[in-house]
Amino acid sequence: MNATIESNPLIDRLPKHLKQFIKPQDYEEYTPINQAVWRYVMRKNVDYLSKVAHSSYLDGLKKTGIEVDSIPSMYGMNRILKEIGWAAVAVDGFIPPNAFMEFQAYNVLVIASDIRQLEHIEYTPAPDIIHEGAGHAPIIANPEYAEYLRRFGEIGCKAISSARDYEIYEAIRLLSILKEAEGTPQDEIEAAEKRVDELQNDLGELSEMALIRNLHWWTVEYGLIGTVEDPKIYGAGLLSSIGESAWCMTDNVTKLPYDINAAYQSFDITKPQPQLFVTPDFAHLSLVLEEFANKMALRTGGLSGVQKLINSNALGTVELSTGVQISGVFSNVIENEGKPIYLQCTGGTALAYREKELVGHGISYHAEGFGSPVGKLKGINLAIEDMSPRDLKAYGVYEGQRVTLEFEGDVTVSGEIITGTRNIQGKIILISFKDCTVTHGDTVLFQPEWGTYDMAVGKKVVSVFSGPADVNSFDLITHVPSSQTIKAKKSVERQELEGLYQNVRDIRGGATGNLEAIFTKVKESHPNDWLLSVEIAELLHKNKQEELLNKVVLHLDEVKKKRPEVAHLVDGGLELIFEKEKIS
Repeated sequence: MNATIESNPLIDRLPKHLKQFIKPQDYEEYTPINQAVWRYVMRKNVDYLSKVAHSSYLDGLKKTGIEVDSIPSMYGMNRILKEIGWAAVAVDGFIPPNAFMEFQAYNVLVIASDIRQLEHIEYTPAPDIIHEGAGHAPIIANPEYAEYLRRFGEIGCKAISSARDYEIYEAIRLLSILKEAEGTPQDEIEAAEKRVDELQNDLGELSEMALIRNLHWWTVEYGLIGTVEDPKIYGAGLLSSIGESAWCMTDNVTKLPYDINAAYQSFDITKPQPQLFVTPDFAHLSLVLEEFANKMALRTGGLSGVQKLINSNALGTVELSTGVQISGVFSNVIENEGKPIYLQCTGGTALAYREKELVGHGISYHAEGFGSPVGKLKGINLAIEDMSPRDLKAYGVYEGQRVTLEFEGDVTVSGEIITGTRNIQGKIILISFKDCTVTHGDTVLFQPEWGTYDMAVGKKVVSVFSGPADVNSFDLITHVPSSQTIKAKKSVERQELEGLYQNVRDIRGGATGNLEAIFTKVKESHPNDWLLSVEIAELLHKNKQEELLNKVVLHLDEVKKKRPEVAHLVDGGLELIFEKEKIS
């Protein structure tokens, strides 16, 4: 297999700023040990999860073409996912939350194509292909859940972040990389853990993004479904963790009914979760999502929404009641009686209508920023946007007229009207002036020598959200992660062990080979390895080579004594082979 993926129409239509995160899946980089790790986890999962996972899981494995014996290729997954209206792309570890959710809005599943080390076979804090491919992909074959995931992405990518959110993302990304990398000094891991703890314990008021990420965690990643007394698993974090999927079914984990309060429950990616939330069905997830969305600035707009955007110090959009959308970095808002009466952006700003940039109003034209009053004119019940052509002429809002517009809250616009821009319904959404002065009381907001003044028309702010209205208005190809995933070191000893794993894999596939010679080499040169001996035991049991099988089982007993931390993994592998015969 090559290092590219088969595209499909869903991937082709992704905007450029999302495509920057996509990387080829180099299938040849997966080693025989990687394949054995995938196979062990999947065999354990299919065996155990058939009893405790939502019925969509096993059905979804078949529908998405995910096999037990081999790590899936993007080529194969995309060919099959296309049939259910989805696609998959490979990325490098964690990507920013807004981008992750925006991929979902386009029906594209983001898959971290690396795979966990054998040493972290039960759980890894780093996203990997077991978590994404074996956890997320099967459940999206359920139409109700797939629609929830798409809507979550659509709403979540509009959530406003704080500057602290991005710091946390970078800190968690680094911690997950260090914990998954081989041989990371413990002091480096502890320093990274301390940094994550410091940031998470000093969040202040949670941003919209922080709240909706909590909802994502407690549903998409760690959700249970059914009743509190008898829940089933559907969250990808649980479906892909052979340790936590069993742990979460015990009384050690508190089960709570899922509702909007889950947005205020924080989580720690490095530890098993002490509580989980249970939704009665997938439709209930969408009800809670809509309840949350109704509280977001995306739907409430207003002064508080504008203030959230200013505090984020990031690119965002304010939409006025006429539908005109102002996208930029908002730096100031003037308020009066709890309402925004003047908005100010700094630097390149773009104006749009219905997510399409207005001709002539991109960031090159508004390079120095943009400001505009919001609201009604003083002493006039009729807002400018509601005026008919006859009304506009009567109030002097007409081409070539010099006019002074006094807004409620003491903002005044005085200048000669050049032209007006109207929307498809004929409502005026933008008025351009020359020789214009804009003031708020004694403060000058715009001066004639600054050029043409373009005033957005709108009596109120109806929506505020993260990102631009038109993604083509800004250069969003800017993301450079602070850290890169670390590949396993290829020592001579490691390469020899990989070769032995490959030999066993080949024998399972029908090739001839000497299992006794391979086992002897493992026992002599790699005495701490357990998984290959489990794989050898599986083939010996199948071939009824009882004498050698007994030697392998005795060797595994010795490994368990030397490495008690893997004893339950060895037993788990042998249980699969001997069909639940008790392993002493």
